[in-house]
Amino acid sequence: MIELLSPAGNVEKLSYAYAYGADAAYIGLKKFSLRVKADNFYDDEYKKVIELKNKYPGKKLHCALNISFHNKDIENLKANIDYFRQYPIDAFIVQDIGIVPILQKEFPNAQLHVSTQASCINYEAVKMYKSMGFSRVVLGREASLKEIREIKDAVPDMELEAFCHGAMCIAYAGRCLMSSYLTGRSAQAGLCSHTCRWEYDLLSKPEGAKELAQSGRLYLREHERPEELFPVFEGEDYTAILSSKDIRMVEHLKDMIDAGLDSLKIEGRMKSVYYVALVTRAYRKALDAIEGKITQEEANPFIDELENVAHRESTTGFYYSRVDADKTCIGASDSKYILTAEVGDEIAGADFDSVLNLASETHKNFMKELDEMHPQAREARLKDFEIHTDRKIIPLEKKEGWNLYACTAVNKFSTDMEIEFVSPEFVSKKAKPGEWLLVNPENGCLLNWVCDSHPCLIYTSIKLPAMTLIRIEDPDYTTGIIRDKGR
Repeated sequence: MIELLSPAGNVEKLSYAYAYGADAAYIGLKKFSLRVKADNFYDDEYKKVIELKNKYPGKKLHCALNISFHNKDIENLKANIDYFRQYPIDAFIVQDIGIVPILQKEFPNAQLHVSTQASCINYEAVKMYKSMGFSRVVLGREASLKEIREIKDAVPDMELEAFCHGAMCIAYAGRCLMSSYLTGRSAQAGLCSHTCRWEYDLLSKPEGAKELAQSGRLYLREHERPEELFPVFEGEDYTAILSSKDIRMVEHLKDMIDAGLDSLKIEGRMKSVYYVALVTRAYRKALDAIEGKITQEEANPFIDELENVAHRESTTGFYYSRVDADKTCIGASDSKYILTAEVGDEIAGADFDSVLNLASETHKNFMKELDEMHPQAREARLKDFEIHTDRKIIPLEKKEGWNLYACTAVNKFSTDMEIEFVSPEFVSKKAKPGEWLLVNPENGCLLNWVCDSHPCLIYTSIKLPAMTLIRIEDPDYTTGIIRDKGR
């Protein structure tokens, strides 16, 4: 059975990767990962990771130590060995062979995986890495399915991993210098600023197109850096390009399996919880269909949800033809949905009764306060409630067939909206106003709205599995138009 490997930029994303169907997840540790802008893992978060590994037995944890190490980085790595040991790491992903002896000595039970940054795309290199003690190679994105099959046939006992979904760097195996040159943020130190997806001007003198393209007098100029000029040149079989399309192989997973791959990797440690959950779920269902656990018809609605996750135009990359990989795009990724909240555990039994009792007590005290007010003050307070309805004290009342859940808001939403629940078990379920309520956990009374950092409970007639997410449609989204939300 092939492994589905999902990204996890922090503990929260790790939990959603596991819950939504990943067999394994890959994380980074501060200062040693090529995704420094991801939250990554630090301090005592290893305790939460251990809890997750115990909650999801059999799930694997891979750790990316895939930066290019300077001398000071090597010393820093050695100084942090005791901290790393606290994580239940099953494998390290590395590109710099200088740290191999260190990891082999200090973590004898952990596997070593060659990072895609090493640009391993031939069987002789795979053999060499095997002789060094590596158990898996994350192949460079430039390898075709035909080449992957040849590598597997030549080295059948080496595990092979390749990307199946997400953003792919335009540079050869991600070794790009543009970000460092323009912003001082090195992609090889985990600080890529995605300069390849910025907007540039193409500068030239009016001449024949072909002659001009081969003349070396074409330049790109980024809008915010008019002094920086990048030459553009067309050769015999290539043209200089910047931003590649996202890769999407969900419709071709059988071909990836037949090519001999052992692990399918989803890109995106800097992506959102929503992205991690829905992309992982789509590929999980697609693989389940291939393995006969569900029908293709059952899997398709989950796969269709990939269109509802922020993405760019997609391609099959180098897997079938480099012509597909040469197709480019610009701009940010976008989605028609906004993630609004994450649903926690159900509040039932005595805990539910406690919320009801709290609501009753709050309302009782409120009515007592009103009764004791001067008549004019009482009238003023009631008029204020008519104007500011969110200030009304309305206690939670038990509804037959409804369930109460802990809820963490990540964006503002209100009870006059239609919301959608998405979960590991069902595609999505809509709830219209009146089919769900928000509750203040501090007093048990109803809320009209909630926003990020506000504690709340959600009460609904829809039965919600663990790790359910809540989304709303973005009113500013227009189909076919990718909005620039910044870099």
